[in-house]
Amino acid sequence: MTDNTKAGQAELYALLEANGTAYAHHTHPPLFTVEESQALRGELPGGHVKNMFMKDKKGAIWLATCLEHRQIRIRDLEKEVGAKCLSFGKAELLWEVLGVLPGAVTPFGLLNDREAHRVNVALDIQMLEHDPLNFHPLHNEATTAISKTGFLKFLTLTGHTPVMVDFERLEAQERARRAAQEQGQQ
Repeated sequence: MTDNTKAGQAELYALLEANGTAYAHHTHPPLFTVEESQALRGELPGGHVKNMFMKDKKGAIWLATCLEHRQIRIRDLEKEVGAKCLSFGKAELLWEVLGVLPGAVTPFGLLNDREAHRVNVALDIQMLEHDPLNFHPLHNEATTAISKTGFLKFLTLTGHTPVMVDFERLEAQERARRAAQEQGQQ
């Protein structure tokens, strides 16, 4: 692969197959949001996620993958992972490091970062209570279901050790903060 060529679905599936990791491929119209995904997926079992591609003020790149219903403050996530001033990464950087376009952000994009290891990964620990897990296969016109064991194996194969984040606790902190603010306003 050269800098102009990024691994795609075929390379992803070849890597999974070569390492004995089973997966299921589900084709669908292009999906850009969690809401679109929920409306079109039907009864596709397992954990469904959302991904946030971010960069901090020192240039560190982060991919946060969490259950699709999560609502957390980025500032809370920063504290949890030790980042400073996270903001969403630009489309050009997303393509450069993960080889995907906006709307198709996926941890499978780490396939394109297995040599440089520029991306830090933050995973929702509760996500691993679901089996299988569902991700875009480097484009948003399909979903790939993979076991949680297979997904963790994929991360190892790409050389990424995730920071496991208790997103449930972060959401509880935010709820408590809001409740305290509402109490103070009364």
